Amino acid sequence: MFSRFCFSIILLIATGCNEALVYSDYKATTNGAWNKDDVKKFEVSSLDSIQPYNVFIMVRNDNTFPFSNLFLIADIQTPDDQIIRDTLEYEMALPDGRWLGKGYGSVIENKLWYKENIVFSNPGVYTIQLVHAMRQTGQVEGLNNLKGITDVGIEIERREE
Repeated sequence: MFSRFCFSIILLIATGCNEALVYSDYKATTNGAWNKDDVKKFEVSSLDSIQPYNVFIMVRNDNTFPFSNLFLIADIQTPDDQIIRDTLEYEMALPDGRWLGKGYGSVIENKLWYKENIVFSNPGVYTIQLVHAMRQTGQVEGLNNLKGITDVGIEIERREE
């Protein structure tokens, strides 16, 4: 309990120093595993319609994550119901097995580029949805439960000129 409290305080201090941050939200997985049917959904509104932003996918993993990369499918649904879909791959570890993210203890946090210099030009609610698209090598079926992913989030920052 005390370690979670300390981690939360450190996280608040770290994100509090970022004046460009306009949105940050995380969704926990179930028992440290991300089910393939568990869509992580984030609703964002009140963004400046002429301001460019950078969007990041935030992923927290622990040492039970068995892969060196991560495949995701990301959707942005605009207020006028258009859907922008991306299939994304991110490196999570170096070839020698060291994690690329930052962290304290057994939890590593990765700030992964998603959209750079994007303008949310239509007023209203934008919905960003994330699902994992991981599978074992040589298998057609995706993994039902992706172990080692503890939290998934989105951060949006004003683009600094």
